[in-house]
Amino acid sequence: MEPWQQLVALDSYLEPYAETLRRRADSISALEDRLTGGNQSLADFASGHEYFGLHLRNNQWVFREWAPNAEAVYLIGDMTGWKEDRGFALAPAAAPGVWEIQMPEDRLGHKDLYRLRIHWPGGSGDRIPAWARRVVQDPDTLIFNAQVWLPDSPYVWRHPGFVCPDRPPLIYEVHVGMAQEEKKVGTYREFVDRVLPRIAAAGYNTIQLMAVQEHPYYASFGYQVSNFFAASSRFGTPEQLKELVDAAHEAGLCVLMDLVHSHAVANEAEGLNRFDGTDYQYFHAGDRGHHPSWDSKLFDYGKTEVLHFLLSNCRFWLDEYGFDGFRFDGITSMLYTHHGLGKAFVSYDDYFDHSVDEDALAYLCLANKLIHEIREDAVTIAEDVSGMPGLALENKSGGVGFDYRFAMGIADYWIRVIKEYSDEHWPLGTIWHELTNRRAEERTISYAESHDQALVGDQALIFRLIGKDIYAHMHKDDPRMTVDRGVALHKMIRLITLATAGHGYLNFMGNEFGHPEWIDFPRAENNWSYAYARRQWHLADAPDLKFRCLGDFDRDMIETAKKCEILSKAGPGLLCHHESDKVLAFERNGCVFAFNFHPARSYTDYRIPAPAGAYTTILDSDAEPYGGHGRLYSGQRHLTLHEDTHDGPRDFLQLYLPTRTALVLFPESDKS
Repeated sequence: MEPWQQLVALDSYLEPYAETLRRRADSISALEDRLTGGNQSLADFASGHEYFGLHLRNNQWVFREWAPNAEAVYLIGDMTGWKEDRGFALAPAAAPGVWEIQMPEDRLGHKDLYRLRIHWPGGSGDRIPAWARRVVQDPDTLIFNAQVWLPDSPYVWRHPGFVCPDRPPLIYEVHVGMAQEEKKVGTYREFVDRVLPRIAAAGYNTIQLMAVQEHPYYASFGYQVSNFFAASSRFGTPEQLKELVDAAHEAGLCVLMDLVHSHAVANEAEGLNRFDGTDYQYFHAGDRGHHPSWDSKLFDYGKTEVLHFLLSNCRFWLDEYGFDGFRFDGITSMLYTHHGLGKAFVSYDDYFDHSVDEDALAYLCLANKLIHEIREDAVTIAEDVSGMPGLALENKSGGVGFDYRFAMGIADYWIRVIKEYSDEHWPLGTIWHELTNRRAEERTISYAESHDQALVGDQALIFRLIGKDIYAHMHKDDPRMTVDRGVALHKMIRLITLATAGHGYLNFMGNEFGHPEWIDFPRAENNWSYAYARRQWHLADAPDLKFRCLGDFDRDMIETAKKCEILSKAGPGLLCHHESDKVLAFERNGCVFAFNFHPARSYTDYRIPAPAGAYTTILDSDAEPYGGHGRLYSGQRHLTLHEDTHDGPRDFLQLYLPTRTALVLFPESDKS
């Protein structure tokens, strides 16, 4: 059976589109043959970073750049007084559109600044080399330039050959720059010293590192990438980023990188736009090459040179920095020419009509194949809101090849529930559907909120729940009703999202303890303030504040998920759903999860069907250490009861369910 046929076999709704799937599969196979020539591997093809850019080889500098519309190219910089010098002129190479120069070793030195001056028909411009591995900004002029990076000794890895364990990812999403408490840009080293230990202690096993690729505008959160092979210098040196990855590996954490291949910054002096004077070198020409909402440039994935650039970029970050995989940003924008803007995906026709960019689809298939060819243990995650079938299926099963896809609708749905429903009218049946509605054959990662929900213009869940009272009434001895409500629901929302997740879970840094502020990077509108581009860790450390309680609950929630092994087992099975009581209970891998969302009613001896046996309470969201009211005994033991009904015999638990409380019961068995 062909891979595309396997995909149809998994999802019968795809049968009307079988011919399109076959054609796409043939096209992707033909594309791979064209790129590799049938005589090399995809990994060999994706090694452009070893050919292009600046390299010291055999005591000689070699520099190459692809600029097919150029008439003349010069290296300019510290070594030329920033003027054109014939001794630094590039010459056409044998490959079409490629320019190169070879120079003695003493022509360039460590930390020298340089760029290209490119002449094209009717004009010229200064450009940062497309394959530059180090780009820095002058603190006074704010101009970006490439920088020669040749330290006396290369970084020596302490944990080479780290293998990412095959386990459900518990992801801690981080941004190095805003991970510190001071009002400034944080560094890689500060992150290693101050934040990495927190992540390990909180029980997460994977870091998702945002904003790694160089971006000229800090407030873009790293999404407007200018230099795809350069790690952002505002956080430190390449060696310090390697040290961060190394330290994470030492702590047993996998490190994923947010990879932005969906678009590029529109800047010309810093980025790829009009690099050789044309708007179609790396991008689609005209309107198709411009993203109407992001004001950025869109890659032409049908071009061999663009595929060479992007696939090499995938390999580069694995090889050079030891990343363990990628979160691919903006997949929906890549897959459709409408970019998902104002589009509701309501039919399978939406995945097979003329709006699908099949070149982009082919690129994503090859990128996943390449990444897993280089490292079998690598992890790839797709950020897609469209629900494209097969996105998180292996290539050999007819899929695009991602290991996981984000369940992005869940976070948006929680916002909708909080905004549109009073507490007594929360629609538990719909909530259950939203939390568990996913393709059985594809692995998914759930989250209650990510950085997207905390960016300026939006609000973190805790602020939506508590509002301005979060600033003055989070002391443990302050019985504020709005705070009690918000703290209780914050815990319950996160627990039920994790407990019903398919195969992984994600949290954005600080949200686990209810960080009160949104994210607002320095920009003209806030007078370039760093006040909201940081994390106030002291709140999580203060023993007299409920922020500490939320952080402790999150840590124990993560530990409970591991103890119950829920994410590596089958999905949850519903035990009880009572809409008016606002009670929801389900079983997963033998553990029972019971939630009472009612804002005013507590229940004694509430009957919940459950497999016969004895259970112990291992997590109680109402416990005093978690900021609750302590209405239950710690470690309570429960025995099921049996009754014969007109529907047949059944076993059940009788539980005390205080209002706005969640319980996790662990079965007494050989698992204990």
